[in-house]
Order: sequence, then C-alpha cells, then structure tokens
Amino acid sequence: MPVEFISAVHTDSGASGPAASARTGFDPDYVRRYARALDDGGFDHTLVAYHSASPDALQLAQFVATNTERIRPILAHRPGVVFPTHAARALATLDRISDGRLSLHIISGGSDEEQRREGDYLNKAERYERSDEYIQILRKVWTSDGPVSHEGKYFRFEGYRSDVKPVNGLVPVSVGGSSQDAYRVGGQQGDIFGLWGEPLKETAEQIAAVNAVADAAGRPHPRIWVSFRPIIAPTDELAWEKAHRTLGVLKDQVTGAGTEPLRHYRTNGRPANVGSQRLLDIAERGEVHDRCLWTAPAVATNAAGASTALVGSPETVAKALLDYVDIGCDLLSIRGYDPLNDAIDYARYVVPLVRQELAHRASTTQAA
Repeated sequence: MPVEFISAVHTDSGASGPAASARTGFDPDYVRRYARALDDGGFDHTLVAYHSASPDALQLAQFVATNTERIRPILAHRPGVVFPTHAARALATLDRISDGRLSLHIISGGSDEEQRREGDYLNKAERYERSDEYIQILRKVWTSDGPVSHEGKYFRFEGYRSDVKPVNGLVPVSVGGSSQDAYRVGGQQGDIFGLWGEPLKETAEQIAAVNAVADAAGRPHPRIWVSFRPIIAPTDELAWEKAHRTLGVLKDQVTGAGTEPLRHYRTNGRPANVGSQRLLDIAERGEVHDRCLWTAPAVATNAAGASTALVGSPETVAKALLDYVDIGCDLLSIRGYDPLNDAIDYARYVVPLVRQELAHRASTTQAA
C-alpha cells in the first residue's frame, strides 16, 4: 500500500489545537474552506474527531464528503453511543454519499470521566470487549444478504437487515490505542491501527505487539497510522523559535490565560488512558527524541490527544516522517496547532518532499 497523509477537520477558525470548536462550535464556511484546502493540497484522508462536546461527527463527515471530491473522511465513532445495527446502516449510507471514501475509526474510550458524560459506565476492559463485538456486528450486517440475528455479551437483536451496503462491501475499520486491550482488538479486528507519535523505538515495539496479535489470529497486519503535530519554518532554528511561541500559547490555553482555554478537552490529574500516560513518561525522559520529536506540547496539554510535535525545516520534518515509514508506518497524520495555515504549509512544503523521496526509492529499487 502507498504511504498516505491524514489531516483532521477543525470546525471553527477561532480555535487552535485541542480547543477546536471552542467559539461557535461549527462554522460551515470555515469547514468547507478547510476541507477543500486538504482536497486541493493532496491529503488522502482527514480525521473527523469525536468528543462529547463537539459537533456531531457523522453529520460533519457527510459535510466534508459532499464539499470535496477526493479526500477520504475517517469518522471517529464511539460504540457506546449508537446501537450497532443503526450505525451499520448510517455508515453504509454515508459511504454511499461519499462514493466509497469513508473509513471508520473506533474509539473505545480511554477516559472514564469523558465516557460518563454520555452515560457510558463500563470499565475500560469492558469497553474494548464491546468494541470487538461491535465491529463484528457491523461487518456481519454489511456483508449479509438476509436478516441477521446476534446474541452477545453487549448486544442482542433478531432479524435485522439493511438495504444499504457500503460501496466496496465493507468500510475500512481503524482501531487505536496503546494498551494491551487496544493491541488485542486492533490486531484481531482492525484494517488500520492508530498510534500517537512516540520515539522510533517505542513505536516499533507497539507495531510489533499489534502485528503479533494479527499473526496469532491469522489476519493481515493492519496498516499503521501515526500522528504528529509538526511545527515548521524555513530553517531548523526558526522552527524551534516558532515551537516555543506555540508552547506559550498552549500553556495560556491550559491555564485559561488565553482567549481560548482548553475547556472540556483536558482531563484532571494523571490521564487514565495508556497512550497519554506513555507520552508523559516519554517526556520525563527527555524533551527531544530521535531526529526532532518534541514532547513539551504533550506536557503542556496533559497529553490530551495526539500532542507530540516534529520541529524543524520542511526537510528535517520530511526526513523524520520517512524514519517512521522505514519502521512500518504508512499512514502519516500531520495536523498543526494553527490548523488551516499549517495544513496549507504541509501540503506545499512537507508532503511533496516525502512523496519525492518515496518515488526516488521506488525507481531506484526498480532499476536495481
């Protein structure tokens, strides 16, 4: 599979980073402009994130699909909110609307605090079990020619059928996380597995853990999706100056000193999810890792989501991304703390460098 680039939809021009949609919640003109910039800039996918306080992700994904021509929405979805039969039908409908461009990102939920905001009181292990069952039901509904019945630990129904099916028979399913439960569900069920940006050594270890589960299940290895928040400038020195200015803004948001505090998006105390814990532990070992992986934003935001940065010139950041390609990552998520402007800059200065080097490698291999 080719190496592909992922961005993430932001819904309000006044918000930055984890504070997305803090002002008006949803600005249709801004989202339309943002999605089209990703489409025109050559991004392959864009994450449509989910949070209990955010605009509805399913409707937002449809908005993106109907206002673009090629970019593929990756819809984040919580199994505890919508019953799987309804989800299967809704997702197949959206896939039809998008002409087969939809992918699904299953969020089992790493924070009890956030899950309970929408009435989900299962513990973390149970949530991952539910996700496993949920994915199986989705695929059963999508591929069945007749009525489907199911009796499992978390869901039970009889004689369900859907007249609408995904364009290509199935919608690709992504699973993410850094816990053993996540590796198990991702290895057994995922077409894609999502990771936050950790150092190369730790990332390779996580990939190996997921692949080992897939091997034991007799399944193909999931494609690996890794996420960063690059901070670029014409030179490495200027990029680091920009990085420290960005860090100051993030700290102001956390404390509420800025115009847009993080509000709902930062949990209190040490995060409950393993992915955030890992980022904070890595930050304790050092602020900069490998070529240019910077952990200070993770500390500033209490690792609220994908928050580690790659800092440097476009050439430095492109080389860092290729380091991750070399260890098995073929879906590169790059989104900035100044979302629209950063996406435009990545498309102009970073994405072409990565693709040129990959094309050069491919032609060299063919010649050899």
